[in-house]
Amino acid sequence: MRFNGIDVPESQQYCEDAKGFEYPCGRRSAEALASFLAASRPVQRKFVTWDRYHRFVGDCRRADGVSVAAWMVEHGQALDWPRYSHGAYAAQQAKAEAAKVGLWVGNFQAPWDWRALHSNLDAQSSRPLNTVSRKLVSQSGGYSCEPRRYCSQISSCDEAQWYLHNCSWGRKLDRDGDGVACETLC
Repeated sequence: MRFNGIDVPESQQYCEDAKGFEYPCGRRSAEALASFLAASRPVQRKFVTWDRYHRFVGDCRRADGVSVAAWMVEHGQALDWPRYSHGAYAAQQAKAEAAKVGLWVGNFQAPWDWRALHSNLDAQSSRPLNTVSRKLVSQSGGYSCEPRRYCSQISSCDEAQWYLHNCSWGRKLDRDGDGVACETLC
Protein backbone atom coordinates (compact mmCIF):
# COMPACT_ATOMS: atom_id res chain seq x y z
CA MET A 1 0.00 0.00 0.00
CA ARG A 2 1.13 3.56 -0.73
CA PHE A 3 0.08 6.44 1.48
CA ASN A 4 -1.87 9.04 -0.43
CA GLY A 5 -0.13 12.42 -0.79
CA ILE A 6 3.21 11.72 0.87
CA ASP A 7 6.54 10.26 -0.16
CA VAL A 8 9.02 8.45 2.06
CA PRO A 9 12.76 7.88 1.50
CA GLU A 10 13.59 4.63 -0.28
CA SER A 11 14.95 1.70 1.75
CA GLN A 12 18.37 2.09 0.09
CA GLN A 13 18.42 5.89 0.44
CA TYR A 14 20.95 7.60 2.71
CA CYS A 15 20.70 11.12 4.14
CA GLU A 16 23.06 13.27 6.19
CA ASP A 17 22.55 14.14 9.82
CA ALA A 18 23.35 17.54 11.36
CA LYS A 19 27.06 16.69 11.49
CA GLY A 20 27.22 15.52 7.86
CA PHE A 21 27.34 11.81 8.67
CA GLU A 22 25.29 9.49 6.52
CA TYR A 23 22.53 7.33 7.92
CA PRO A 24 19.97 5.02 6.26
CA CYS A 25 17.05 7.45 6.31
CA GLY A 26 14.75 5.13 4.35
CA ARG A 27 15.14 2.34 6.85
CA ARG A 28 14.86 4.79 9.74
CA SER A 29 11.55 6.12 8.38
CA ALA A 30 10.26 2.55 8.03
CA GLU A 31 11.21 1.82 11.65
CA ALA A 32 9.46 5.00 12.84
CA LEU A 33 6.33 3.98 10.93
CA ALA A 34 6.37 0.48 12.43
CA SER A 35 6.68 1.88 15.97
CA PHE A 36 3.92 4.42 15.35
CA LEU A 37 1.53 1.78 13.98
CA ALA A 38 2.28 -0.65 16.82
CA ALA A 39 1.09 1.92 19.38
CA SER A 40 -2.58 1.70 18.32
CA ARG A 41 -3.95 -1.21 16.34
CA PRO A 42 -5.88 -2.05 14.21
CA VAL A 43 -5.19 0.31 11.33
CA GLN A 44 -8.05 1.61 9.19
CA ARG A 45 -7.42 2.07 5.46
CA LYS A 46 -9.55 4.01 2.98
CA PHE A 47 -9.02 3.37 -0.72
CA VAL A 48 -8.24 6.42 -2.92
CA THR A 49 -6.92 4.97 -6.19
CA TRP A 50 -4.48 2.53 -7.79
CA ASP A 51 -1.04 3.79 -8.78
CA ARG A 52 0.69 3.06 -12.08
CA TYR A 53 2.22 -0.10 -10.56
CA HIS A 54 -1.27 -1.31 -9.53
CA ARG A 55 -0.64 -0.72 -5.84
CA PHE A 56 -3.39 0.30 -3.45
CA VAL A 57 -3.14 4.03 -2.66
CA GLY A 58 -5.09 5.14 0.33
CA ASP A 59 -5.50 7.13 3.49
CA CYS A 60 -4.62 5.32 6.66
CA ARG A 61 -5.53 5.97 10.29
CA ARG A 62 -4.62 4.20 13.47
CA ALA A 63 -7.40 2.89 15.69
CA ASP A 64 -7.11 6.07 17.77
CA GLY A 65 -7.98 8.12 14.64
CA VAL A 66 -4.52 9.65 14.01
CA SER A 67 -3.67 10.06 10.32
CA VAL A 68 -0.57 8.02 9.49
CA ALA A 69 0.45 10.31 6.61
CA ALA A 70 0.07 13.47 8.69
CA TRP A 71 2.09 11.95 11.54
CA MET A 72 4.88 10.81 9.19
CA VAL A 73 5.22 14.29 7.66
CA GLU A 74 4.92 16.13 10.99
CA HIS A 75 7.69 14.00 12.48
CA GLY A 76 9.98 14.47 9.49
CA GLN A 77 9.80 10.85 8.35
CA ALA A 78 8.05 11.67 5.04
CA LEU A 79 7.47 14.63 2.75
CA ASP A 80 4.29 16.24 1.56
CA TRP A 81 4.13 15.28 -2.13
CA PRO A 82 2.37 18.29 -3.67
CA ARG A 83 1.99 16.53 -7.02
CA TYR A 84 -0.53 14.21 -5.35
CA SER A 85 -1.51 15.93 -2.10
CA HIS A 86 -2.11 19.43 -3.48
CA GLY A 87 -0.47 20.72 -0.28
CA ALA A 88 -2.60 18.72 2.16
CA TYR A 89 0.39 18.17 4.45
CA ALA A 90 2.20 21.48 3.88
CA ALA A 91 1.49 22.71 7.43
CA GLN A 92 2.85 19.50 8.99
CA GLN A 93 5.94 19.73 6.79
CA ALA A 94 6.57 23.35 7.73
CA LYS A 95 6.31 22.37 11.40
CA ALA A 96 8.80 19.50 10.98
CA GLU A 97 11.22 21.69 9.03
CA ALA A 98 11.07 24.48 11.63
CA ALA A 99 11.63 21.98 14.45
CA LYS A 100 14.44 20.26 12.50
CA VAL A 101 13.10 16.77 13.19
CA GLY A 102 13.56 13.59 11.18
CA LEU A 103 14.88 14.28 7.68
CA TRP A 104 15.01 18.00 8.41
CA VAL A 105 17.83 17.61 10.94
CA GLY A 106 20.38 17.49 8.10
CA ASN A 107 20.56 17.23 4.31
CA PHE A 108 18.52 14.91 2.15
CA GLN A 109 17.23 14.48 -1.34
CA ALA A 110 13.47 14.35 -1.91
CA PRO A 111 12.55 10.69 -2.47
CA TRP A 112 11.10 11.41 -5.93
CA ASP A 113 14.38 13.09 -6.94
CA TRP A 114 16.47 10.30 -5.41
CA ARG A 115 14.51 7.66 -7.37
CA ALA A 116 15.00 9.59 -10.61
CA LEU A 117 18.77 9.59 -10.09
CA HIS A 118 18.93 5.97 -8.94
CA SER A 119 16.54 4.31 -11.37
CA ASN A 120 19.20 1.68 -12.11
CA LEU A 121 18.65 0.27 -8.60
CA ASP A 122 15.59 -1.61 -9.84
CA ALA A 123 17.90 -3.97 -11.70
CA GLN A 124 20.05 -4.40 -8.59
CA SER A 125 17.21 -4.69 -6.07
CA SER A 126 17.37 -8.49 -5.99
CA ARG A 127 20.77 -8.25 -4.23
CA PRO A 128 20.76 -7.91 -0.44
CA LEU A 129 21.58 -4.47 0.90
CA ASN A 130 25.25 -3.55 1.29
CA THR A 131 26.49 -6.08 -1.27
CA VAL A 132 28.26 -5.29 -4.50
CA SER A 133 28.31 -7.63 -7.46
CA ARG A 134 31.71 -8.82 -8.70
CA LYS A 135 30.76 -7.68 -12.19
CA LEU A 136 30.13 -4.14 -10.94
CA VAL A 137 33.48 -4.06 -9.12
CA SER A 138 35.40 -5.37 -12.13
CA GLN A 139 33.77 -2.80 -14.41
CA SER A 140 34.66 0.00 -12.01
CA GLY A 141 38.41 -0.47 -12.09
CA GLY A 142 38.36 -2.27 -8.74
CA TYR A 143 36.54 0.45 -6.80
CA SER A 144 33.64 -0.54 -4.58
CA CYS A 145 31.15 1.56 -2.63
CA GLU A 146 31.73 -0.67 0.39
CA PRO A 147 33.25 0.00 2.83
CA ARG A 148 32.38 3.65 3.09
CA ARG A 149 35.28 5.97 2.30
CA TYR A 150 36.54 9.38 3.35
CA CYS A 151 38.98 11.68 1.51
CA SER A 152 41.73 10.58 3.91
CA GLN A 153 41.27 6.99 2.66
CA ILE A 154 41.36 7.85 -1.05
CA SER A 155 44.59 7.88 -3.02
CA SER A 156 43.76 9.65 -6.30
CA CYS A 157 41.52 12.25 -7.89
CA ASP A 158 40.14 9.63 -10.32
CA GLU A 159 39.16 7.38 -7.41
CA ALA A 160 37.49 10.29 -5.57
CA GLN A 161 35.52 11.25 -8.68
CA TRP A 162 34.42 7.62 -9.16
CA TYR A 163 33.00 7.51 -5.62
CA LEU A 164 31.32 10.89 -6.11
CA HIS A 165 29.46 9.70 -9.20
CA ASN A 166 28.82 6.04 -8.36
CA CYS A 167 28.10 5.71 -4.64
CA SER A 168 25.05 6.86 -2.72
CA TRP A 169 27.33 8.45 -0.13
CA GLY A 170 29.71 9.97 -2.71
CA ARG A 171 28.31 13.49 -2.50
CA LYS A 172 29.75 13.88 1.00
CA LEU A 173 33.20 13.94 -0.67
CA ASP A 174 32.20 17.20 -2.38
CA ARG A 175 31.58 19.46 0.62
CA ASP A 176 31.34 22.70 -1.40
CA GLY A 177 29.07 21.21 -4.09
CA ASP A 178 31.29 22.23 -7.02
CA GLY A 179 31.38 18.76 -8.60
CA VAL A 180 34.96 18.03 -7.54
CA ALA A 181 35.48 15.44 -4.83
CA CYS A 182 38.35 15.69 -2.34
CA GLU A 183 39.75 18.97 -3.65
CA THR A 184 43.12 18.34 -1.99
CA LEU A 185 43.61 15.36 -4.33
CA CYS A 186 42.29 16.99 -7.51
